Amino acid sequence: MKIVIAGAGKVGFNLAKTLSIGHDVTIIDTNRDALERIVESLDILPLEGDVEDAKTYESFADKRVDLFIAVTNLDNVNLIATLVADTVLDIQKKFVRLQKEFFDTDKVKEKLGIDKLIFPTHLASESIGALLHYPKANNVKVFKYTEHKLISVMVSSRFVPRSFTMKHTKIVGIERKKEFFIPKKDENIEILPNDLVYFFGAVDEIVPLCRELELDSSDAIRRCVVFGGDDLGVRIAKELLTHNREVKLVEKDLDLCEKADEILEGKAAIINSKYSSHELFEEEYLSNADMFVAATNNDEYNIIKSLEAKESGIKKVVAINNEMEYYNLMHSLGIVVVRGPKMSAYNSIMEEISSNGVVIQKSYCGAKATLFMRRIFADSKVLRKKIKPLKAANILCLIVREQEIFVLEEKVLLEENDLIVLFATSKESTKAKQWIYGL
Repeated sequence: MKIVIAGAGKVGFNLAKTLSIGHDVTIIDTNRDALERIVESLDILPLEGDVEDAKTYESFADKRVDLFIAVTNLDNVNLIATLVADTVLDIQKKFVRLQKEFFDTDKVKEKLGIDKLIFPTHLASESIGALLHYPKANNVKVFKYTEHKLISVMVSSRFVPRSFTMKHTKIVGIERKKEFFIPKKDENIEILPNDLVYFFGAVDEIVPLCRELELDSSDAIRRCVVFGGDDLGVRIAKELLTHNREVKLVEKDLDLCEKADEILEGKAAIINSKYSSHELFEEEYLSNADMFVAATNNDEYNIIKSLEAKESGIKKVVAINNEMEYYNLMHSLGIVVVRGPKMSAYNSIMEEISSNGVVIQKSYCGAKATLFMRRIFADSKVLRKKIKPLKAANILCLIVREQEIFVLEEKVLLEENDLIVLFATSKESTKAKQWIYGL
């Protein structure tokens, strides 16, 4: 594909790095230093220029562009750049990242011919909101084709090792001592303390499993503390308030505190902490919280505040993660990791590119594994086709039929509304992708 990326920040750089393998990528920005860093590490075409200026695109106006991605840090720039580029270039698909949510996004998409609008702050806050319904879980992923969910749980250090017999659920991944693997389909896997276990299946079976594995945090989350009062922190606080939770928001910048109080309409307790001292947990009774969310834009600071929260006695501690290199560290410290806006934008765009009308693709466990999902519709070319399993280590293939899950171990005749769900480690994801697309 011919791909043009407007914006050479962290999201643009990471997209270019991934997409440069197998695609013709051009990245545009006015920041010469950012472009020079890209040239040093990536084999792509950098273009210094204003993404809002039509002249910037004239050098390749005669070429078809398969995908235009606008990911600068300014919403108006992304929207105008998309509009301007579309008048000069022959663009097939347009993806736009926006920081602010606004009314009637469908109308904006239609007016500008945008195929995908990405609201990363909303995605991050939604992930926090999902934890309210599954207080023992680390992460929850939902899918449009099934009620089954992908739910992870961090096993408590005092859990006694044992295996489980499950009727409507499968273990589809375990991170153990920083190593991720997918159990063999015929293996009765023993779960160990401090494992991070990924379940796929029926919620009413997974939730009791989570209670047996995670022995530390509360069964219900009522009192919440959000540390950080910028756009993300306020959006998370708003999400929690929507679910009728008690919220305290901590921010050291007084102006941000006043702004947050206005946006949240006085429904959250806003605490202005100039020095962010550890004593704050006692002085403001933060240690009574059921869940603590470190939601600043600085991962290192989020880790520090999360450790302080754990030390104060809060059991459910969540940190926003925007730097992949901190992912394993956060897990090893017993912190629940939620993708921040930058990682959410990157992953959302990559999943959209990798998915199509036939196959849905999502990454999990910090991109150590990938899920592929394909539904068999009435007009599917593989309907009534007999398929054979993909036999490989660290790949698990499931068939969901009328909400029942079974492992694909031998040839099976595909029926309408069958759901093929393939789980593979990152090392095996190419093989898994070729198999499911090639059916």
